[in-house]
Amino acid sequence: MGIHDRQLHVFFFPFFANGHIIPTIELARVFASRGLKTTVVTTPLNEPFISRIVGKANITTKTIKFPSPEQTGLPEGVENSDRLSGMQIIPFLKSTVLLRDPLEQLLQQELPDLIIADMFFPWATDSAAKFGIPRIVFHGMGFFPLCVSACVRTYKPQDKVSSYSEPFLVPNLPGEIMLTKMQLPQTPKHDAEFTKILDEANASELNSYGVIANSFYELEPVYADHYRNELGRKAWHLGPVCLSNRDAAEKAHKGNEATIDQHECLKWLDTQEPDSVVYVCFGSMTTFPNAQLKEIALGLEASGQPFIWVVKKESSENQEWLPEGFEERTVDQGKGFIIRGWAPQVTILDHKAVGGFVTHCGWNSAMEGVCAGLPMVTWPMYAEQFYNAMFLTDIVKIGVSVGVQTWIGLMGGGPVKKEVIEKALKRIMVGDEAEEIRNRAKNIAQMAKRAVEEGGSSYSDFNSLIEDLRSRTL
Repeated sequence: MGIHDRQLHVFFFPFFANGHIIPTIELARVFASRGLKTTVVTTPLNEPFISRIVGKANITTKTIKFPSPEQTGLPEGVENSDRLSGMQIIPFLKSTVLLRDPLEQLLQQELPDLIIADMFFPWATDSAAKFGIPRIVFHGMGFFPLCVSACVRTYKPQDKVSSYSEPFLVPNLPGEIMLTKMQLPQTPKHDAEFTKILDEANASELNSYGVIANSFYELEPVYADHYRNELGRKAWHLGPVCLSNRDAAEKAHKGNEATIDQHECLKWLDTQEPDSVVYVCFGSMTTFPNAQLKEIALGLEASGQPFIWVVKKESSENQEWLPEGFEERTVDQGKGFIIRGWAPQVTILDHKAVGGFVTHCGWNSAMEGVCAGLPMVTWPMYAEQFYNAMFLTDIVKIGVSVGVQTWIGLMGGGPVKKEVIEKALKRIMVGDEAEEIRNRAKNIAQMAKRAVEEGGSSYSDFNSLIEDLRSRTL
C-alpha cells in the first residue's frame, strides 16, 4: 500500500506547561478532524490534563516517564512548569533533555510519518532524523512574533544602544518596528547551559522540516509572507487552533478544572447588557504584588464597567489585596465577579455580554480575544508578550496599551496606577474610538472563522502540508 492510500500518523510532543499544552492539543484536534492518526506524547502527571482538552477527539496518548528527582534535582511530582517556584524553570528545562532516549524508543516502535514538537525540545529534530522522520516546530505563536524574534536574533540591534530604555529599529522587518532592550525576552546571562538550550531551540527551527504558526493568513499577511519569502523559512499557518473545538461543554473544560461553577458565571453574564462587561485575566503564570492588585481593583471600579476579574489563587489568598469595601460595592451589588484560580476563559470571551478583554498578551489569549471579536487592553509581562502587544495595538489596531515598558519584576517601577487602568478601559468600552476598535475586532473574528472552514486559508494550508508530507516519501 502506497503512502497516498494509507493513513498518515503524526506525533505531537508539547512542552510541559499549560500555555504550551493547550494550543498543541488544539492543533492535534485539527489533524485528527482531518482524518490523520494522531498521538500525543507526554508524561504520566500531564496525561489527565491533556485528556480533559482532548475530550471526544480521536487522539491517542502515549506516556514516557519523567526523569526522577535524583536526576533532575526537582521535587517529586513536578512534571509541569505550572508547579514550579522561583528559578526552578532552568533545572526543569534542562531535565527535559533526559527524555530523549524514551522518546527515541517510542519513535522506533511507532515510526510515525511526522513529529510536531515544541521549540523547547530542540533535540527532537536529531532524534526524529535517526528514523527518517521529519520534525516540525510548534511555538504556538503567530508570524509577527516569529519574525521579530528571528530579526532580533540575526541582526542584534539591541547591542547598538547604550541603555535599556533607548529605542532601536528592528532591521529587515516591514512596518518600522521600534523596541527597547527592556521589552526583549530576558534570559539569565550567567547560565551557560540555559543559554545553550535557547540557542539550540533557535537553531532547531532552521534545521527542522518547518514551522507551524498558530495564525491565519488574513490576520498578518505581510508577516506571513516575510517569514516565508524574505527570511526563507518553511512554514504553514493552521490557526487559530482555538477554533478547532466548537463543542460548548468541552470548551468550558479546556485546561484546569475551573475554580467556579461556569453556570454561575454564565448566569451572572446573562444579567448584563451586550458588550458591557470587561474580562480581566493575566494568564496562569502571573502573580501580582498586593499594591498592583489594589490599583486594578480601583481602576475597574472607577471605570464604571461591570467586570469579571480572574486572580491567580496565590495572589488572592490574603484579603489585603482588595481595597476596603470593594467587594461590597461591586460584587455584592451585581457589578462584578471575581474568580480566584482557573476560569473557563473561552466560554466567557464568547458570551455576548463581554465587550472587552484586559490581557497579558500571551499568544493563546490574544488569539482567543481575536476569535471572540473583542477590543483588548494590552498589559504584557514577559517572554514575547511585548511583541504580541505591539501587534494588537499598532498593527491590527484592536488593542489599547496600559503603557507597561518592561518585564514584570524588572527595572523597579511601581504599579500601573488606577487612573491609567481606568482610562484604558474606557477607551475600549465607551465612545467612538471603542466603537471603531470593536467593529474592526468583529470583522477580524469573522475572517478567523472563515480561515478554518473548508476552502479557507488555514484549511488550504493544511492540505498543502499534507501534500508536502506525502510527496517527500514518494
